[in-house]
Amino acid sequence: MNHAIRIHRPGGPEAMVWEAVPVGPPGPGEVQLRQTAIGVNYIDVYYRTGLYPVDLPAVMGRSGLGVVEEVGEGVDNVVPGERVVYAASPTGSYTERRNMPANVLVGVPAAIGDETAAAMFLQGMTAQYLLRRTYKVGSGETILVHAAAGGVGLIMCQWAKHLGATVIGTVGSDEKAEFARAHGCDHPIVYTRENFADRVREITDGKGVPVVYDSVGKDTFLESLDCVQRLGLMVSYGNASGPVPPMDLSLLAEKGSIFITRPRLYAYIAERAELLAGAAELFDMVERGVVAIRIARRMPLADAAEAHRVLESRTVMGSLVMIP
Repeated sequence: MNHAIRIHRPGGPEAMVWEAVPVGPPGPGEVQLRQTAIGVNYIDVYYRTGLYPVDLPAVMGRSGLGVVEEVGEGVDNVVPGERVVYAASPTGSYTERRNMPANVLVGVPAAIGDETAAAMFLQGMTAQYLLRRTYKVGSGETILVHAAAGGVGLIMCQWAKHLGATVIGTVGSDEKAEFARAHGCDHPIVYTRENFADRVREITDGKGVPVVYDSVGKDTFLESLDCVQRLGLMVSYGNASGPVPPMDLSLLAEKGSIFITRPRLYAYIAERAELLAGAAELFDMVERGVVAIRIARRMPLADAAEAHRVLESRTVMGSLVMIP
């Protein structure tokens, strides 16, 4: 019998239960995967707590890697035995086996292992669209990346450095500062003892940065606006500290006619061509050694509640991965 981590009501980590969840044969356009590694991402917390609604009961998780065991009618882009990775709907990666739409699956290069691919895919695809599409970072620019020692942050720091940017990053401790510095962050700021907006202005000689990438949300939003230079862009792409409260749009004018966007990965990979192009660029960065994927912890899938506690503690440096 297949087992999965499921919630029957929104709540804390304890709301997730390990239970038998049957999986039928794949339908038309679907494949059945035997999962070998599962990514743990902050968006999983949003679904667990109900910030992002989901039909209940629901298997948690948005990304994973599996081996194709069976293909449904009309599937021609993957074959049985192929390793594939995904970071897309429907929710439900915290499981031993699952059926998935074939058109959201991407084949994994042989040089990239199961755990690495599962740990990096959602986070790396997020970094790809942020740095290459939401705001195309160029050589000689200085950018601000919040949570620079987290899974997405570490990838962004390394990738942005490769693009020729100077990277300012916020972190919560001296240990995280050194870790981020070792992965491309030129100016780590320990926000627990430094005002990051003041430090950004100091580092940029008062000019500010053309783009701020903020996954923290409520706790950093307003001060992040103070870091954006005239006509620059504020990218609010996460809510680790809670949702950003309502704001008066005239504040953007007061801060220098700055722009703001609230992107999500799924809008950037809605078309298969976009998914494949982004994945190809991400895989290239990892295979060439430009971006190193740091797995902080490997945990059994049955211990998903503990994985969420670790994630929400905001002490993680790198990525988490679960093994079915």
